[in-house]
Amino acid sequence: MTTSDSLPVRAAGLGTVQALQKRAFDVLFAVLGLLVAWWLILLAWMAASIDTRSNGFFIQKRVGRHGKSFRVVKMKTMRPVASFETTVTRRGDPRITPLGAFFRRTKIDELPQLWNVLLGDMSFVGPRPDVPGFADKLQGEERVMLAIRPGITGPATLKYRKEEELLAAQSDPEAYNREVIWPDKVRINLEYIRDWSLRRDIQYILETVFH
Repeated sequence: MTTSDSLPVRAAGLGTVQALQKRAFDVLFAVLGLLVAWWLILLAWMAASIDTRSNGFFIQKRVGRHGKSFRVVKMKTMRPVASFETTVTRRGDPRITPLGAFFRRTKIDELPQLWNVLLGDMSFVGPRPDVPGFADKLQGEERVMLAIRPGITGPATLKYRKEEELLAAQSDPEAYNREVIWPDKVRINLEYIRDWSLRRDIQYILETVFH
């Protein structure tokens, strides 16, 4: 029995043992990561606060597991720019500060999400948590994507690691994101859930760190 011709029933959520493995891995390495990187997070927060002249933490509502919203925490990398309102970020975005560009390039801006992982809002690997208007609008079998916690990285994130450059080359970045990138990310994430293994999660993390 399947939920569709291509997606087995187990993809409606990881099995109990698999879910426990994934959560145990997340808790262990979130604790270790915070113990190792707390000083870097503190310094980056101070620098971002000075750079953006505001709280150095960027806190935003995102759609999480089972469609429930949560507050993601990242390092702030942008300043507001008058008459520039969009949730799509592309290369050369005038809102990104020079320090923010460095944080994005080195992934320092992602470090505060270790706290989200520890709290259980997120996982190390999974679909990226999106703003309302995308994940919460999924229909049918695509809602399987909401069966697991969103992740800091994952196969879709890795494929679109140069998403900002890709969007910068489009005449209508928001339409391209909505009509091309988002559907492809959904497809990739459904495959990830269907074929999940802890070994693959570790591979995705290593690829994120070392590439």
